Amino acid sequence: MKGKGKRKIPARVFYYYRKSIALAAFLVFWQIAPLAGIADRQFIPTLTEVVTTGWDLLWSGNLLVHVGVSFRRALVGFLIASAIALPLGFVLGGWFRRFEEYLNPLLSVLSQVNPFSVFPVFILFFGIGEVAKVAIILWVCVWPILFGTVNGVKNIDPLLVKAALAMGTPKLSLFWKIVLPGAAPTIFAGLKQGAGISFFMLIAAEMIGATAGLGWLILNSQVNFQIKRLFVAVVTIAVLGLAITFVINRVEKKILTWKEESVVK
Repeated sequence: MKGKGKRKIPARVFYYYRKSIALAAFLVFWQIAPLAGIADRQFIPTLTEVVTTGWDLLWSGNLLVHVGVSFRRALVGFLIASAIALPLGFVLGGWFRRFEEYLNPLLSVLSQVNPFSVFPVFILFFGIGEVAKVAIILWVCVWPILFGTVNGVKNIDPLLVKAALAMGTPKLSLFWKIVLPGAAPTIFAGLKQGAGISFFMLIAAEMIGATAGLGWLILNSQVNFQIKRLFVAVVTIAVLGLAITFVINRVEKKILTWKEESVVK
């Protein structure tokens, strides 16, 4: 009997294979390009040189210090932005929609302000210490989370809300079983966007009066022409951003599963 002893390769393996082709090709090109003279090795080191430098920094403990400082700043700014934007988004999108109509033009204008242009304002009010760096990250994170929450609440099917109210559902139960699950996908989209922006702005924030952090490491490496160390910092920031997005995606899957269960019930 042909094929009886053969094992089928799981579809998940093919999925991850397709997802990794482009990344693997990029890493191979990164390694080959400086060696082949396609890129100037003085400015673009090979992948193995970057990995070796990163391992040395990791083994010495220096990289962990910078990662810890940067991660704390980004996390604090992101959490404060979430604590402000999520409740405000639920209020504006659900209970005070008329007030949101009046406030939306102002919020839209503020969200379009280039964050680099407000650096002097934050420095003027908060100095060049930790508060200013966290405030800058907070500023860029709050807008996608706020608008994502407002849009998520506003796009909930009004028939579900009316039906729940007609059955005498308490407002607290209405929030937990209909409003929050219904708005969850859009809210998480805003959270992921805010998390990505936080690491983007982290580089700029840590170039102002900082003595540690991945942004400071990039600036210091550039000034001292330590290109390999600069690439290590850039790659580390990218990896941290992907890790945060992965965590948010996992939490989102848990919430969306809860949403499906609540609808079935």
